[in-house]
Amino acid sequence: MDSAMSARAAESIELAALLHRCGLSDQKAFAELYDRTCARVFGLVLRVLHDPGYAEETTQEVYLQIWRTASSYDPAKGSAVTWLMTLAHRRAVDRVRAEQAHTQREVAYGVRVLGNEFDEVTEEVERRLEQQAVIEGLGSLTETQREAISLAYYGGRTYAEVATYLGVGLPTVKSRIRDGLTRLKKSLGVT
Repeated sequence: MDSAMSARAAESIELAALLHRCGLSDQKAFAELYDRTCARVFGLVLRVLHDPGYAEETTQEVYLQIWRTASSYDPAKGSAVTWLMTLAHRRAVDRVRAEQAHTQREVAYGVRVLGNEFDEVTEEVERRLEQQAVIEGLGSLTETQREAISLAYYGGRTYAEVATYLGVGLPTVKSRIRDGLTRLKKSLGVT
């Protein structure tokens, strides 16, 4: 347990140092930061977008944003991984919203032009609206709940892997995820 915590702490310090160097326009630091974090960032973005092509584009946008804003990272406000994943999640959500708005415009156009023969698009819009509600519901969770759920569901990790990564006990992770999912269900109005 202590080795997992110290590995996580060491990684956080190293990534914070890389972000600091990126803020000073250090291209080598940026390349190392990218190599060490791109799989996690891409994984999160892919889980939000469900489309590899959009996920690749959005991941590229995330790293452009990181390059431009690395100097604004403040280690006192959270770990480097949390900062990176927050940027990635926000960018992916923005992409979902843009696609949703685009789809809604197409639906509105289709209804005007084609009438009621546009049922498949309507179903897709409803699916995306539900997906958006889940994303917004995640915002109502505590930081620890959101982190545990994100690692398990967006990061594809088992509960045991989440516990090891976070340096906490398995029962703690299970409680955080269970309580977070209960809270998420309430925010979605699911009984």
